[in-house]
Amino acid sequence: MKPTLILVGADKGGVGKTTVSRALLDFFARKNILTRAFDTENPRGTLKRFYPDLAEIIDLGNVAHQMKVLDTMDTANVPVTIVDLKAGNMSYALDIFERIGVLEAARAGAFNLGLFHVIGPSIASLDEIAEIAHYLQGVHYVVARNFINETNFFEWDEATQRKYFAQIPKAQEIAIPKLNEMAYEQVDLAGVTFKDFIENRTPDGSPGKYSFVLRGYVRKWSSEIDEQFAHVKLIHDILSGGRLPQPHLVAQN
Repeated sequence: MKPTLILVGADKGGVGKTTVSRALLDFFARKNILTRAFDTENPRGTLKRFYPDLAEIIDLGNVAHQMKVLDTMDTANVPVTIVDLKAGNMSYALDIFERIGVLEAARAGAFNLGLFHVIGPSIASLDEIAEIAHYLQGVHYVVARNFINETNFFEWDEATQRKYFAQIPKAQEIAIPKLNEMAYEQVDLAGVTFKDFIENRTPDGSPGKYSFVLRGYVRKWSSEIDEQFAHVKLIHDILSGGRLPQPHLVAQN
């Protein structure tokens, strides 16, 4: 299996980008797929707090740190690398990767590349799609609508889809459901992964004392996200270098 690089980002802050990175890491853990992560929220990373053994904090603008991520993809013996891009820095990161040949190498088949673009319920998030369209050739591109609150998302209508997706050769869509606020807060206070919270384990691996009810909410939420990842064939297409989807949005479940 070729190495896979997955970027998770947004040019708008406050859309729950790191929650999507955490969901991806938990998904791969449940599938027994070795994964490492880089947290670009330098110097204090949120992802690192929940995955101290898997995640490393880097400064993406630092050449040595770029080498730490990219020069080790073939030698790390870990098939999947997730880069949690700093809030507001997605376009900046894609520009760096374009300039140093990362996107070109992915297009040439040197490794698999996926971009999870986390968007909020506003037209400003749609504008981000148009701004990054020229980077997306040869990239598995997934638009992640993250329901971080009760706000309703705009719906894709034909005119909107033509305007924002005409320049994109392929795009898929997933919906990250809203997690019960009390359950999310308890996971945050515990400082554990969603997976460990569900399994009632503390950070050191000992049995936890987490609420059965709240664990149930997190379990159901994780199951719904797994269905979304399966819907876009995360393992078959993105990790295994499957065929890029055709130029339209995949309908939601």
